[in-house]
Amino acid sequence: MKHTFDRLRLSSVHRSFANAEGAHVAALKGLDLDIERGEFIALLGPSGCGKSTALNCIAGLQPLTGGEIWLDDKRIDVLPPERRGFGMVFQNYALFPHMSVLENVGFGLKMRGTPKSEIEKRARAALQLVQLVGHESKLPGQLSGGQQQRVAIARAIVIEPPVVLMDEPLSNLDTKLRIEMRAEIRRIHGGLDRATIYVTHDQDEALSMADRIVVMKEGVVQQVASPKEVYCRPKNLHVARFMGYRNVLPCELERAAGEAVEVSASGVHFVGTPMEALESKHAVIAIRPDDLVRAEPGTHNTFEVHVDVVEYGGRDSLLLVTAPFGKLWARVEGEFAQGERVTLAISTERALVYRQEVAS
Repeated sequence: MKHTFDRLRLSSVHRSFANAEGAHVAALKGLDLDIERGEFIALLGPSGCGKSTALNCIAGLQPLTGGEIWLDDKRIDVLPPERRGFGMVFQNYALFPHMSVLENVGFGLKMRGTPKSEIEKRARAALQLVQLVGHESKLPGQLSGGQQQRVAIARAIVIEPPVVLMDEPLSNLDTKLRIEMRAEIRRIHGGLDRATIYVTHDQDEALSMADRIVVMKEGVVQQVASPKEVYCRPKNLHVARFMGYRNVLPCELERAAGEAVEVSASGVHFVGTPMEALESKHAVIAIRPDDLVRAEPGTHNTFEVHVDVVEYGGRDSLLLVTAPFGKLWARVEGEFAQGERVTLAISTERALVYRQEVAS
């Protein structure tokens, strides 16, 4: 397949709509993003954060209120969807139930007036890429959910689009199949040398598949970074909470210690890593349950807890504990008993310190 672009650029993209009261509400606020050919970008966030709006604006399914979208030196936000040439994979597959697999895959080419012989050749090549050779004559209803999703992907890529857009394509599949399809989508992406923009609310999907993750909240981008950076170094408290930092502890800033800070939470002393400028003595520590470990009393960043609830998880246990500073979730290797007293620790690098949230 030939290369058709080097960069997709979103410049100050804005999208607003009128609510039931007639007031204008912004679903997307000033989105700036450059996407290179071959990149896999995940738009990540909870429902209503603007990620699907962003995808629909790129596809041309929703008009922009402001800003521009460029494919290399060509402005495309002024073009209708069919002239942008993007392939799209929907959450509900959107396959034609009366058409065979081969006919479904070739439908977009047929609408473009491609010769019949070329349609069959390219449709079969796309089916080979998604590993569905032998299913060409079947109807969608004769396929499993994962197979139907592969047909939808084949239909999106057969037109040789510069960008493939995917809107929560795995949300209707069971857990085992979702995990299998993650690897399949990533494999297919790797064989295309195209950009993929993938919308999801699932952190594991984004972390396992993307080259870069765009974390969104209320139409505003919070962080654009590699999966490792988003996971280990969330830019702000919203990103930290969304990426699994369930424990957010109020604390008082005592002093800076090089690249670390010393804080106190209800008399317990911590040395943590500041993730943003701390403008007052009031701060919070964000701790992921998985980053807590069992330790000997008196060692660095330790505190004693009372085990309230134990959820056995095989090699580890999920604990709800009471610490001197309040309730805490911990996922710790080993077995524990309700009522047990244990000492937990957190490393300086994993105790992330942020500004205290201001109540709205």
